Amino acid sequence: MENKIKYNSAFTESFGVDESLLDDLEYESVMEWDSVGHMGLIAEIEEAFDIELEMDDVIDFSSYVKGKDILKKYNIEV
Repeated sequence: MENKIKYNSAFTESFGVDESLLDDLEYESVMEWDSVGHMGLIAEIEEAFDIELEMDDVIDFSSYVKGKDILKKYNIEV
């Protein structure tokens, strides 16, 4: 479960949202998740999991749920 804690923490710290809202969180669904906030989130995730996301994955990372699917490509189960 450590991966889920790291993943959730990236979102809650980047956007200042409560963990209970994460399942429905999508790009631009909160003011903080704009283009600048998106890059901050990506940096948090890359640092937390010691990975470098491919540019296509950065672009496709459009929601909390979609991000979980993308991380599977990097052998990270959330």
